[in-house]
Amino acid sequence: MEFRSNQTAMTNTGPKFKILKFLKIISVSFGVLLLVLFIVAALRTLSLDVNAELQLARWEKRSNISLAIDDRQREELLANLKEAVRIPTVSFSEQDINTTALLEFDGFLRRVFPTVFSSSLVRHELVADYSHLFWVQGSQPDLAPYLLLAHIDVVPATESDGWEAPPFSAQEMDGFIYGRGTIDDKGSLMGILQALEYLLMKGYVPRRGFYIGLGHDEEVSGHKGAMSIVRLMKQRGVQLLFVLDEGLAILDGVISGLEGPAALIGISEKGSATVKLSVSTVPGHSSMPPSESSIGILAAAVKRLEENPMPRLFGYGPERKTFEHLAHKFSLPLKFIMSNLWLFSPLLGRVLERKPDTNAFVRTTTAVTMFNAGIKVIDQIHSTVADQRVKIELVEGFDPLPISSTDEKAFGFQIIKKTVLDLFPSVTIAPGICIGNTDSRHFKDLTSDIYRFAPVWFKPGDAQRFHGINERISKKNYEELLMFYFNLFQNCDIQRLPEPHSSAHEL
Repeated sequence: MEFRSNQTAMTNTGPKFKILKFLKIISVSFGVLLLVLFIVAALRTLSLDVNAELQLARWEKRSNISLAIDDRQREELLANLKEAVRIPTVSFSEQDINTTALLEFDGFLRRVFPTVFSSSLVRHELVADYSHLFWVQGSQPDLAPYLLLAHIDVVPATESDGWEAPPFSAQEMDGFIYGRGTIDDKGSLMGILQALEYLLMKGYVPRRGFYIGLGHDEEVSGHKGAMSIVRLMKQRGVQLLFVLDEGLAILDGVISGLEGPAALIGISEKGSATVKLSVSTVPGHSSMPPSESSIGILAAAVKRLEENPMPRLFGYGPERKTFEHLAHKFSLPLKFIMSNLWLFSPLLGRVLERKPDTNAFVRTTTAVTMFNAGIKVIDQIHSTVADQRVKIELVEGFDPLPISSTDEKAFGFQIIKKTVLDLFPSVTIAPGICIGNTDSRHFKDLTSDIYRFAPVWFKPGDAQRFHGINERISKKNYEELLMFYFNLFQNCDIQRLPEPHSSAHEL
């Protein structure tokens, strides 16, 4: 009996021992895995500095023309910007555009930039009646050309909206010029042409030819202006090295926890789809209403769309590059998180989706009357609405734009980056994604690299001025815009980029 009792005890202990041993192995393995992940993440945090890239590289030496703006020139260029803002080139809709103002703006450009319009190096064409295309001939035709874009039209604005100064007054207050179009997009437009005017006056002849395109209906999709320019360039067999348009800016104090300002260069932009929801029911008298009216059915569908946002996809697109490029400018623990989005992207995505201004970076956003998304979201809308009585129609739309290159061989990105750092050495550069759309999207067949950036400084609250009230630009910032394009034209004259950063560490 005693022997059997011991045997029973031993057999009961065996399985328990194996289970405990198995749990111990799992626990130890999990602990080792966590340790390995921590070590990998820590090493990446210490070593990741993707922003360094070409800062030590040996750039092709060139004697660039310098520009020292005197008081007379400063007064003149600011007066020109103010006059541009005062011309109300408003696009209300594709069918309702202030063509009288556009014609006035044409005459204004010819008057204030006489050298641009008379130089033998510059060929100017009026496109679709109100848009402009300039071709500036280079001395080395074998160098691929590039294109700078800006647009003439602006969105509507009225003083009754709450402006501190009338929106088309270009009134000066506290060192700022207020007015619709100061940052979207007449600041860039005037800066580009003013820079070219000054360069031509100084006898500048580019090595690399380039185009300047000024669309007249960007705010209402650019179907007549930009698309006509594209058709013209396609007919001539033009292929572009890169395109630079408006889009992102220099953010100063906008990103919480970031040390210093950051210049975000847009390398893609979100798609857009206009979707129409409608319900048709059997007509009847209002005295005998059905249990569910067509308005009620439609309202319920819209409510479901608002309550069930599109899936969070943070970390799967170009937004990941943004945070990785900025990681070294954060303090711990944010630096640890930003450097390891392969591990922490779900966590960061949850944080970003809490605010409307950052929610757009983590998912396709939905707004009543307009769905800012790619065409492929239609299936998701059908699934969310889940009501066959609601008819869902795609009115118009397009998918997100291709992602432009940012590596050390990306000519456009690196030239833009160098030009920014030459002007603002303390700024951190990072690729970004535009949540709005620009005329540049129409040019995707002419180049694989489209960038969206202008060195406009945005401090907290300034982003709301974009298409909002009290749009403004400081006099100093407009002068910086001018200098940026003045240097960019000349920086593009190099024949090729330096060798990759990895081979330049010895310098």
